Amino acid sequence: MSRTSRLPSSLLRAAACTGIAALTLTACGSGSGSGTASTGSGDVKVGLITKTDTNPFFVKMKEGAEKAAKQNGVKLSTAAGKFDGDNAGQVTAIENMVASGVKGILITPSDSKAIVPALEKAKAKGVLVIALDTPTDPESAVDALFATNNLKAGELIGEYAKAAMKGKTAKIATLDLAPGVSVGVQRHNGFLKGFGIKKGDASIVCSQDTGGDQSKGQTAMENCLQKAPDINVVYTINEPAALGAYTALKAKGREKDVLIVSVDGGCTGTRAVKGGKIAATSQQYPLKMAAEGVKAVVTYAKDGKKASGYTDTGVTLITDKAQAGAASKDTAYGLENCWG
Repeated sequence: MSRTSRLPSSLLRAAACTGIAALTLTACGSGSGSGTASTGSGDVKVGLITKTDTNPFFVKMKEGAEKAAKQNGVKLSTAAGKFDGDNAGQVTAIENMVASGVKGILITPSDSKAIVPALEKAKAKGVLVIALDTPTDPESAVDALFATNNLKAGELIGEYAKAAMKGKTAKIATLDLAPGVSVGVQRHNGFLKGFGIKKGDASIVCSQDTGGDQSKGQTAMENCLQKAPDINVVYTINEPAALGAYTALKAKGREKDVLIVSVDGGCTGTRAVKGGKIAATSQQYPLKMAAEGVKAVVTYAKDGKKASGYTDTGVTLITDKAQAGAASKDTAYGLENCWG
C-alpha cells in the first residue's frame, strides 16, 4: 500500500487528454494522477480508479479489470492518484468518468471520508459505485464493497505472532499506514485482537505511521529502536514497510531475533517470507476484486440489478514456520497466488 506515482507534467497531461478526447475516455485533469485509454469494444463503459498506478497491488488490480473488461466486451478506463492520499485527484477522475457516461465506477478510496461527496454525486446520476480493497466511511456511500476482510487479515498475523512468541514477554512496534484510512485501522485493530491485547496495552512500546512506504518504514523502525531498543515483535501495515523495518533491524544486528509480520501477499513480500526476512504475511487477492467488480457493472448494465453489501475476496496466512493454532499455507502456495 505504499504508493508513489510518477507523472508527466500538467502540460503533457493536458496535451494527451486533448489529443485523445474525441476517441476514448481517459481520466484527465489537474487532480488525476494517471489515465489510460479504454480497453474493450462494447458500448458499456466502466471506470477503475486506484490510489496510485505504480504499486504492484494496484497494477494487478488493473490487470484483472482489463482482462474482465475484454472478456465481457465492455470499455474500461483507468485513473489513479498522484500518491496514496490524493483525494483531489480521485475526485477529478470521478467527475471526468461520470461526464463521459460510465455505467459504473470501481474505486480504491485514498481518503475514505473525503471521497464520499463525489461518490454520492455519481450515484445520484445513476452510476453504480463499487469500492475495492478499501471501504468508504460510511460504507453506505457506495453500492457495494469487494475487498479483503482487513480486520481478519490483521487478526491472522496477530494470532500467528502470539503463537510464535511462545509465552515470551512481547515488546511490540506497530508500523501503521496513516490517519483516516480505514484499511490501516482495520489491519491494526485486527492484529491487536489476534494477539489478544487492546489499544493502549503496555506491550505496545512504539507506534509510527509509514504510509506503507519502504523508506518510511525503515525510518519508523529506526525511531522505534531509539525509543525501545528491546523491541521483539513488529507489526507492519504492508510488506514494503516490513522490508524497511528489516533493513533498520539488520543495521543494528537484530534481524534474526525480531519477529516481523505483515499483510498483502505480493510476490516480493512472499519471497521475503520464504527468505526469512518476514515471518508471516496475510495474502489478499486484488485481481479477484477487480474482476468481480467489472462483472457487477456488466450485470447492472444488462438488467439494472445492483451489487450490494460486502463481498469477501479472501485472505490466507502465508508462512514457512507454521505455528499451532494459526492455520496457514506455505510460501509455495503463496508464490502460486501472489501478485506483482
